[in-house]
Amino acid sequence: MLDWSHKPTLMGERVLLRPFAAGDADAMAQVLDDPEVLRLTGSVTTSQQAAQGFTRDAAFDEWYATRHDASERLDLAVIDRATDRLVGEIVLNERQRDEEGALTCNLRILLGTEGRDRGLGTEAVALLTAYGLDVLALQRITLEVFAFNPRARHVYEKVGFVHEATEIDALIFDGQGIDAHVMAITRSPTGARGPAGGED
Repeated sequence: MLDWSHKPTLMGERVLLRPFAAGDADAMAQVLDDPEVLRLTGSVTTSQQAAQGFTRDAAFDEWYATRHDASERLDLAVIDRATDRLVGEIVLNERQRDEEGALTCNLRILLGTEGRDRGLGTEAVALLTAYGLDVLALQRITLEVFAFNPRARHVYEKVGFVHEATEIDALIFDGQGIDAHVMAITRSPTGARGPAGGED
């Protein structure tokens, strides 16, 4: 199995993606203590839970202290270069090979209040997608976005992800079923990037 213990640092105009370091758990706890983050990521199932905020425990601190050791996934902190503040995280996980042996992976990103509405998410997704396809030789990267998060879906579409399928009522929030849109991007046999196919 491929070893992803090496964690890169990826530089963009607006963001820096870097390995998690000591003390980053404090910043991530602040990012996650945001009702909008908890709702849009499906971390909670009611508005009341979102309003109550994020509960931090020892396992949370241990998780971020060990991200640099994980050999089967890639977790990077998203740094706003304008302020040098950690504003979120971006991850490649659920690595596997398909029936034809092609390496595939899932991408997910979350940004706190300080990281939204300034193009940081678009650049972070573009940077890690390019790294995954061009350096890690992933054939395919997939992701899911809830229907009540059109802003995120627009970001993914700008980078080149296309809609493949819809999971009906993937999340029940405040008693209402929320669909999840499955999106993907692939690398052609020649190495060029392209949409995975599928239609809205």
